[in-house]
Amino acid sequence: GMIEEQRRLDVLSNNLANSNTTGYKKEGTTNAAFDRQLALRIRDSGDLGFSRGLGDIQQGVKVGETYTDWSQGSFHITDEKSNLAIGGDGFFAIAYTDKQGNTSVKYTRDGEFTVDSQGYFRTANGDYLLDMNGATSGQISEANYVRVDPLQTYTVDELGNIWQNNTIVDTVGVVDVNNTDYLSKYGENLYDLVDGGSVTRGTNFQIEQGALETSNVNVVDEMVSMITIQRAYEAGQKVIQAEDETLDMATGQVGKV
Repeated sequence: GMIEEQRRLDVLSNNLANSNTTGYKKEGTTNAAFDRQLALRIRDSGDLGFSRGLGDIQQGVKVGETYTDWSQGSFHITDEKSNLAIGGDGFFAIAYTDKQGNTSVKYTRDGEFTVDSQGYFRTANGDYLLDMNGATSGQISEANYVRVDPLQTYTVDELGNIWQNNTIVDTVGVVDVNNTDYLSKYGENLYDLVDGGSVTRGTNFQIEQGALETSNVNVVDEMVSMITIQRAYEAGQKVIQAEDETLDMATGQVGKV
C-alpha cells in the first residue's frame, strides 16, 4: 500500500511540475491487486488429518498502470504569429535530432514555434516542424520542413494551411495516431510512436494561430489528491508501527513471563 501511494505521489508531483508546460497532458494511475498466494503448512509435526492448504492470501494493492489524460487544454493567446495551438485531436510532427545527431520523427502538442532567419518553423530546442507530406510519410528532409518567406507576412488557417500573398505556401503537419496507447513519453514534451502505431493525416482538428494550448493539469485537483495520498501513506505507516510494537511485545515481553 505504501509503495503504491508513493508511486501515485510521484505521478502527481510530475503533473504539478508541468502545470505550466505548453501542451502537457497529465498522467494518472490505476490500482490493481497483487496476485493471490496459496499458503501451505510445512514442517507440521502434528498429523491430525488436516489439509495442508491454509487458503489464499491477499497481498494488497499496487499501481496497475500509468495512463495519459488526453483531454483538451485551454488556449492562451500570445499574438505571436508562429505560435500554434491544436483544438481537437492530433499532434504536430517534429524532426527531432538527439545529442548523437540522429534525427527521427517525434510528436507533440506544444506549438510554441519560432521562425528563423531562413523562414523555417522551429521548436524551442531548435528542431524543425514537419509539413503534412513529411508528417504523414515520416520522411525527414529539408523539403518537408515547414517554411515561409521570412520577409513577408503570413497567416495560418484552421486547417494548417500557411498563406502568403493569397497563396498557400505550405501546410503544417498535424497527424492522428491510430491508437494513443501506441504513444510513449519520450521527454522534452515529445512523444514517440512505438511498434504497432501508425499515423494518418489529421481530420478532427482546428489550428489557432497566435495561441498556445496550456496543460490540462488542474492544480487544485492535484493538490487535493496529494493530500489524500499523504494521509493514506501515513495510515500505512501507523499500521506498520502497530505491527512492530505487537511483535516487540511477543518476542520481548511475553517471553519474560
